[in-house]
Amino acid sequence: MTTTPAAGPGAPAGRQPQSRLSSLLKRPVTDRRGESLGRLADVIVRLRGADYPLVTGLVAAVGGRDVFVPVDQVSSFDTGFDDGPLRLSSARLSLRHFERRDGEVLLRADVLGHRLIDVRNARLVRAADLELVRDGSEWVLSGVDTRRRPHRFGWPAGSGAPAPGSCRDWHDFEGLIGHAGSALLRGPFARIRRLKPAQIADLLESASKEEETEILGRVHADPELEADVFEELDEDLAARLLGARTDEEIAGVVARMRADDAADAIAELPQPRRRPVLDLLPAGQRAKVLTLMGFSSASAGGLMGVDFIALPAQVTVAEALARVRSSEQLQPEALTSVHAVGEDGGLRGVARLVTLVQADPADRLIEVSDTDPVRVGPDTDITDVAVLMTDYNLITIPVVDDACRLLGVITVDDVLEITLPAAWRRREAADPPDTRHGTPR
Repeated sequence: MTTTPAAGPGAPAGRQPQSRLSSLLKRPVTDRRGESLGRLADVIVRLRGADYPLVTGLVAAVGGRDVFVPVDQVSSFDTGFDDGPLRLSSARLSLRHFERRDGEVLLRADVLGHRLIDVRNARLVRAADLELVRDGSEWVLSGVDTRRRPHRFGWPAGSGAPAPGSCRDWHDFEGLIGHAGSALLRGPFARIRRLKPAQIADLLESASKEEETEILGRVHADPELEADVFEELDEDLAARLLGARTDEEIAGVVARMRADDAADAIAELPQPRRRPVLDLLPAGQRAKVLTLMGFSSASAGGLMGVDFIALPAQVTVAEALARVRSSEQLQPEALTSVHAVGEDGGLRGVARLVTLVQADPADRLIEVSDTDPVRVGPDTDITDVAVLMTDYNLITIPVVDDACRLLGVITVDDVLEITLPAAWRRREAADPPDTRHGTPR
């Protein structure tokens, strides 16, 4: 039987013989004369980076033990979905007990029925079946079916073969969660590096303890990505995952987080652990975190960020834009406004980035600024902040003290995160239609 395999990087071309793992398992294994030797227990593949995993052999249950059968000794591997035996071309078969080698993956034991990361949709899914395709003289693992559940010994009677196209390309998935033997072959990031921090956080929030460990193990290889992921995690989960680490490890993550997120993370730690972690932070980050921890989490002071651009009111627009260009460490949302301040640090005005871009470069910052900007105090309730930003169509809003000195800036993404109900943010639902609309060019 032949079908067209799913397209993907290095995909086998043309119409090639194919088999489903569910149709192969428990099939009789016979010698070349047709005498029964046992039954197929598993299929062995070896990972090859960007190429499809190569089938290297079978595990056959023979006389109460599992033995290795090289794939080149099987003359009838592509018998499709019938119940015919797998016939060996060799007259001899080693009956030595099968022992897995480093890097070998067993499709039934390690993949079938286990969860994979659906990289395209950033979800954990379960492999209901696997597709094997002949590529020239070799067999490879080419596809995964997550939508149908075969019976233990194959497809339900009378159901026929799975519909063509029910398998998706193997390269759409990151598999083998919890399988340490293949970790080195998969590399430190594998396909997880395609995901955004918020998507990785969503995976962690739906993962088992074992899956958490492996996902975090891969993310840990990139400290900046790890910090971004912890910024996106649910506070309770972030506290549990951080709490399982040493003080030095926690400080290593928190030091790379935005100060407001770092303050939240430390505040969620048990009281005895907060001071030791704070003491391990770089001085600049520690000062920012301590400032933010002095405010209620339900107030503007607890929500604000302390990284922003504030310049003397008399600098030119050209100088202000140069400062924006050089501020690579600030979050993009904080760069949408530039704050004009007086010699005493008092807020004199706010200029939006688009206004600066459209202005004469020789103009003074104060000349293109809103000199009576909407602003809030550090004790302002978060709901009131959200109402103000909505009413005045603000992307950022400054937080000032009683003398109008600039303390911090609240960005619209922070307001959305704190005001959107948790049940909406973490609901189990399909992506909104627009999130994957069209193909980027």
